[in-house]
Amino acid sequence: MEIYIKIFEVIFPVFFVIGVGYFLGKKNPKIDTNFITNFAGNIGTPAMIFYTVTTTGITLNIFVNYFIYALVMIGSFAILGLILLFLLKKDLSMELPPLILPNTGNMGIPICLFAYGTQGLGVASAIASVIILFHFTLGVFLAKKKFSLDVVIKSPPVYAIIISVIFLYFKIETPLFLENTTFLLTYATIFLVLMSLGIALTRFKFSLKNSIILSFCRVILGPLIAFIIIFNFDLSGFAAGVLLIQSAMPSAILNYLVGSMYSPKKIVDSIASTIVVSTLMSFVTIPIVVFLALKYFN
Repeated sequence: MEIYIKIFEVIFPVFFVIGVGYFLGKKNPKIDTNFITNFAGNIGTPAMIFYTVTTTGITLNIFVNYFIYALVMIGSFAILGLILLFLLKKDLSMELPPLILPNTGNMGIPICLFAYGTQGLGVASAIASVIILFHFTLGVFLAKKKFSLDVVIKSPPVYAIIISVIFLYFKIETPLFLENTTFLLTYATIFLVLMSLGIALTRFKFSLKNSIILSFCRVILGPLIAFIIIFNFDLSGFAAGVLLIQSAMPSAILNYLVGSMYSPKKIVDSIASTIVVSTLMSFVTIPIVVFLALKYFN
């Protein structure tokens, strides 16, 4: 019974805030979320990366290891995603991001936080930082079908990761004023982006053709890949549980934002439907994955 109470404590706050956003979006369809997008991308996300990496007690070794595990995870997602898109005769470039870039930030980080505390938050951030980095680099390249170095140079999360690694490498103690500032920005960002996700769910145009298959693969194959990584790298404890939870997240809303900037409307609608359907599926799959994580990797 205790494990079920724990799952409820983990899942309820996240989905409640999403529900608040959904309610607000239904009540006021014209509500503007551009501020949240700009704030999260340029200020909130870099602050979240810095805070969760430098103040949660993880070492440079742990950060680097889980950075690598996340790369392996993304690579595995990409292989399966390309095969699936080829079979469904979908665009192999512009429709790949929703399959390889899960919502490890605004859903994964808070769920890992509630499940494993600040230790889980640190490992979750190491994984999420890779995904965030790829959103603003690889995600843009795939959406544009064109490589551009400017995308990397102008990406605030890239610099947040670099600064965080410097702090870890030199074992610099984070000044209290900086820790408090990034702490506030981190939790403000989590709340605002979760709410914006709920608002966005009221605006997507559903196109269920193929999206159910893509979404099913996103939320089911993700945990299976994580189990393979955990087994092959002999991982255990809360860090393995965090990897499992992060791999089970639905498609990230940032895929929609990046796609809407660089891809045709038909592709954007397909991406949107995958995000919606995978998010709805995750309401069922995430509690199961959290249960397995807490039961076997606690």
